[in-house]
Amino acid sequence: MRATYMYSAGDVRVIDVPDPVIQQRTDAVVRVTGSCICGSDLHPFHNLPALPGGKSMGHEFVGVVEDIGADVATVRKGDFVIAPFAWSDGTCDFCQEDLQTSCRHGGFWNANGVYGGQAEAVRVPLADGTLVRVPVGEDSELLPSLLTLSDVYGTGYHAALKGGVDERTSVTVIGDGAVGLLAVLSARQLGAQRIILMGRHKKRTDLGVEFGATDVVAERGEEGIAKVRELTGGDGTHVVLEAVGHMPAYEQAIGVVRPGGVISRVGVPQYLDAPVGFSSLFGPNITLTGGPAPARAYIERLLPGVLSGKVNPGKVFDQTVTLDQVPDGYRAMDNRDALKVLIR
Repeated sequence: MRATYMYSAGDVRVIDVPDPVIQQRTDAVVRVTGSCICGSDLHPFHNLPALPGGKSMGHEFVGVVEDIGADVATVRKGDFVIAPFAWSDGTCDFCQEDLQTSCRHGGFWNANGVYGGQAEAVRVPLADGTLVRVPVGEDSELLPSLLTLSDVYGTGYHAALKGGVDERTSVTVIGDGAVGLLAVLSARQLGAQRIILMGRHKKRTDLGVEFGATDVVAERGEEGIAKVRELTGGDGTHVVLEAVGHMPAYEQAIGVVRPGGVISRVGVPQYLDAPVGFSSLFGPNITLTGGPAPARAYIERLLPGVLSGKVNPGKVFDQTVTLDQVPDGYRAMDNRDALKVLIR
């Protein structure tokens, strides 16, 4: 089969690899009908050291079950399924606490002999705990929105939920990528009436407004912080959802959060240390939360709105490529020519 591998920073190739097969009685094999390129995939695209054998790519996918192990009970051959970006057993104490990203027996795609979703097919370990069956066909027009439940919609929702967003909280969202935009959508769903989106790409921030942002601040750094403070009477907002992962975004979050407020980070941090001392978090009683979203915990919660058409998170996809065009998709996202690339 064909699959995407990255060999070093900027070196993405689609190569021939062996077809996946059942290895454990709890496995399934899924034929991928839709995958995508994530903003987090751009981190290795910028800095991956040279790897002679390459690294498989992709952690978001939907598809059709092609084969199952003898112990798999919740999905059958022919089912259309969503695979979250972490696989999990669904039975351990962490999974029962809706923290599947810390599953005692699970893991993440592209590690420890489990390969990625930017491919024609994937072996899914612990299929019963991981896969979610959806009552649609593989040619459903809902595929883009269903695919967001694999990661970015759940991640945006996780940011807002961990931040404690409700009808009483004002919110700042930092980042106009797919996760930031879906954090806006999620904050609106959780009741926020004032949502300030910090982003400078008009096409993206226009979508953010459609999703529920009430204000857009294009300025960055101290200028951006001053603008948010101006919009909020000098106080900042109760909640800040940081969806970028770079230090300037974190510093911006500290600058715009209201005393007693919450910073919820879901942008994968690209730094080792961050200010948490007296002047940054301790003195003004700021809570810092967030982390990798347990997307599996949110799929059933968010799925009805997608199936009914009430929400359309799939609008974050603004470019579609075939599998063999994936290297072009990486370049388009890196050049900001695309917000998020769908792979068919």
